[in-house]
Parts: sequence; C-alpha cells; structure tokens
Amino acid sequence: MPWIIVDYHPVSLFSLRPAQTTASGGQTLLVPTAYAIKMALLRKSIELAGVAEGRHRFPQIRELRLALRLPDHFSVLKTFVKILRPFEVKNLATKDEEIAQHMEKKQYPFQTTIAYREYVQFGDPLQPSRSNVLRVACALPQGEVPDWLGKMLLAMNYLGKRGGFLQAMDQPVVSSELDTPFFEITRESARFPMGGTLQLLDDWSASMSYDHADVYHPKPIRLGKERVLRQVVLPYRLQRSSRGYSLYERITG
Repeated sequence: MPWIIVDYHPVSLFSLRPAQTTASGGQTLLVPTAYAIKMALLRKSIELAGVAEGRHRFPQIRELRLALRLPDHFSVLKTFVKILRPFEVKNLATKDEEIAQHMEKKQYPFQTTIAYREYVQFGDPLQPSRSNVLRVACALPQGEVPDWLGKMLLAMNYLGKRGGFLQAMDQPVVSSELDTPFFEITRESARFPMGGTLQLLDDWSASMSYDHADVYHPKPIRLGKERVLRQVVLPYRLQRSSRGYSLYERITG
C-alpha cells in the first residue's frame, strides 16, 4: 500500500485540547489527531477546489489511514496566560448593581482572568532540519493515492488551536512502506513499546458524513458516534519534568 509523506516545519507551538475536556481545559495532546488532520484536508479542499469538490472528496478523506513521525525529542511548555471570559451574574437580585460595578472597572461584558495552558514544541523552531520536523503519512485502504491529496497536504498549514501553524518543507514523497519511527493514529495500538505514552486521539467514524462536518448544517457531531476515540501509545517516554516544562524522548530498541 503506497503512503504519501510530507515533512512539516512547525513554525509555532502546537496545542490541541483532548476531546473529552471542556473549552476551558488547559492541557494539550502531544500530537495532532486524525480528526484534526482530516478536517484540515477537507477545509483546504473546499477553499481551493470549491464546496462541490470538497463533498466529492469527503469519503476518501474519511477513509484515510494516517501515521506520524516526530522528532527524537519534544517538550511540553506549561504556562499561565491572561484570557477574557464573559461576565456571569451571581445574584439576579443585584444584577444591575453588579453590572454597573464591573463596567466602571472595564470588566463588562468580559472580565480578565488567568488560565493554565500547555504548548508542544517539536524540536528547535529556529532550525528546521530533517531531524526535528513533523512528518505526516497518508494512505488509502484501496491502495490508490489521488492526485489532489499531495496538493492538499502541501496547502495544509494549520493544526490544533489558534496559532498552531506549520509549513511544508518539500514536495510529497511516495513510499511503499513506513519505517519504525512512524506510528499510526487511525487505529488503536496493537503492539507498543513498554514505557510508551498513552493518548486518546479522536478520529472520524464510518458514520461521519459531509453534513456532520458542515458547521452550517444542524446535524451534530456526537462523541462516540461520528467522532470516535482511539487509544494510541506513542513510542515516547517522559525524560524529565519540572513546573515549567516536560521533556519526552523517543524509545529506541
């Protein structure tokens, strides 16, 4: 089965909250999910080829097998950031008084607060060498690689939360097989190294339709139905950790 492979240079830090957390959750997954990558490919298909072509390509994007290869080391940076939250009235009886007080402090309709956040740094962002890139591999179960897939992979430049930019470094490469450092994220781990790191990564299910992916359509995406979680063990172990960061290294041998 041929795999089409593209190397990306992460030009900014990556962050993507787990599917089961709330919008205010601060922790991040360590890698992009199949759900995020497939949504990015669908988005680029619609932007560059139109809605009709995006709908036509949807079944193939849904069936894609995806694998990742990370640098030998990557780190998770832990920090606190200032955010804006909608003002919440605690007592309806004094609603007008509370609003007036917060308007004087310029804390209405939004008030400032701090939140915990995590960001992943893949290698050295200032040195885009082949040793610290994020490598993405795609394949179809039928064994065919459509012409448009390589173009969409090159156009893909955004994954995860706001600001998670990446840049393709070269033309796609087609390979008949993947080497060991690759790990697949579209199926649960059957064999994995001892001491690996477990991640719950979301993906499209077989029941996912274009209408579900369309943000303007009333069909909701339900966790466990159209959006499924897969247990994937990354071949990485925690090397060291402190209050401000965690460093992971690839398990060899």
